[in-house]
Amino acid sequence: MGRFASTAALYEHLRPPYPSEFFRSVAQKLGLSRESSLIDLGTGPGLLALGFGPYVGRVVGVDPEPAMIEAARHAAAGAGRHITLIEGKAEALAPDIGSFDVVTIGCALHWMDRDLTLALLDRLLARDGAILICASFSATDGRNPWLDGYNEVRRRWSPARLWEEAGRGTRTHRDLPAFFRGSSFQPAELVTVETNHVVSAQDLAQRTLTYSSSSPEAVGDNVEAMLRDVEEQLASFHHDGAIAETIVSTAQIVKR
Repeated sequence: MGRFASTAALYEHLRPPYPSEFFRSVAQKLGLSRESSLIDLGTGPGLLALGFGPYVGRVVGVDPEPAMIEAARHAAAGAGRHITLIEGKAEALAPDIGSFDVVTIGCALHWMDRDLTLALLDRLLARDGAILICASFSATDGRNPWLDGYNEVRRRWSPARLWEEAGRGTRTHRDLPAFFRGSSFQPAELVTVETNHVVSAQDLAQRTLTYSSSSPEAVGDNVEAMLRDVEEQLASFHHDGAIAETIVSTAQIVKR
């Protein structure tokens, strides 16, 4: 079973969403058109592939987890969109896959082998193309006062090795200059879109199950106990079960 096999059914609906304004802003910044092509590495349930779909002509999604590929296929069908989906590791893509104007990577870069990924990006990216390292997350600057306690509960229920692994991955994901240092790529402009929405305390608790360090596979028989613990932690922050959340969605543009 893959790292995210037990999270696929929940991931699409419970992770902090990418808003429509995000895709529109990035597409305008890059001047995308129906002549453009895009490949999404580590596509998961296809959030980025589907979001950018209306702004490009060809979309390919790649993921090593069969359950995620199936979730992306279902989401694409529900949205009436065509996406070419490939099950497997991005680093193992066939040489004849071609080149793309845009290569997107969401919450996957820190799981990928650096040297193999840099070589792959050099092969996949068209001459004047752009890499987008994307993320959507709860603002950590105090505007989500429930967040620190929420993460502390997750940490308590997560196996220590998985929590440490997730922490290392987060730091790697954010240290993009180090990742691309010595390569032909360089981080350029950062596009940031902030949005506010209301999420139920129950959905926030369920969101814990979409992270590898607190997934059903990781927590095992303690799932229900963890969910109760999270909901108790959130109790003082909601009114009638609703909690305000500020979300930050970013796209780091990387070019040659």
